[in-house]
Amino acid sequence: MQVLVTGGAGYIGSHTAKALARAGFEPIVLDNLSRGHRAAVRWGPFVELDLANRGELRALFQKYRIGAVIHFAAFIAVGESMYAPADYFRNNVVNTMNLLDAMGEAGVQRIVFSSTAAVYGNPLQSLMAEEHPTLPVNPYGESKLMVERLLGWYGKAYGLEWTALRYFNAAGADAEGEAGEMHHPETHLIPLAVAAAHGDLPELKVFGSDYDTADGTAIRDYIHVSDLATAHLKALERLARGGSSLALNLGTGQGHSVHEVIAAVQRAGGRTVPVRHCPRRAGDAAVLVADASRAHRELGFRPQHSSLDAIVQSAWQWYSLNFDRMPVVQGASEQSL
Repeated sequence: MQVLVTGGAGYIGSHTAKALARAGFEPIVLDNLSRGHRAAVRWGPFVELDLANRGELRALFQKYRIGAVIHFAAFIAVGESMYAPADYFRNNVVNTMNLLDAMGEAGVQRIVFSSTAAVYGNPLQSLMAEEHPTLPVNPYGESKLMVERLLGWYGKAYGLEWTALRYFNAAGADAEGEAGEMHHPETHLIPLAVAAAHGDLPELKVFGSDYDTADGTAIRDYIHVSDLATAHLKALERLARGGSSLALNLGTGQGHSVHEVIAAVQRAGGRTVPVRHCPRRAGDAAVLVADASRAHRELGFRPQHSSLDAIVQSAWQWYSLNFDRMPVVQGASEQSL
């Protein structure tokens, strides 16, 4: 079966395209390359296309025999969304409507959607299950929640079958070195710590060292990107078996502090990570960890590569092989979604 992977030239999309190809699917990668990378497309045909182009999108569904869609294409930077909300709602919500309409016209009824734990907003408890209230505190999270609601209404009205996967913190890189993280600016803690250890950043900024945690730094749930790719494949297969539409958390159920991550990077590379402690940022929670038990029940999914040391080792290997084409600028949101 051909599977359309929107945003397939990006970080998680490229890993998922590889997982699909290995499972016998043909990924059709759609990306406008505004934030993705052409070199990341290695496992199927590539279509350079923006989802805002409704005519070309319809033609794409006429050209290929697409049986399902995995939808990653979106803007994902929390801080950016605060000063450019119109861009986020237009790109993440309006363009998703274009995709859903093109799917409907072509008779494609199954979609796996890349969502986020940012739909929950400020945590009411440390371990967050899917029943946690969804009260986003930024336009990024709001845009993803709006798409989840769209999926629900398209399901009721048009028979769309969907799964929304709410990630906590995606991290790591492909074990074979064929795909990895290349954001610019980089906003994720692990690649920033790796870059600082290599000397490509003067220091790693750590926001907050006075949280009510064991070492005073914020705790997050990190899941390996290859495990995320496997979860998308399992979600697609579940829909094909007639599984009902639903939203699922993807995480490990175990959190690691910023200082623990830094120590893991230093173990992986044998180098010191220079650190500057900065004040807390408004809106950063002390602890965000997934209750991912529903994903285990519904998908038979448990992360296989998501120990902290395994994640960091893969990120170190990827950066070491690709640092010459990875200009690193530290963004403002490196320790939370």
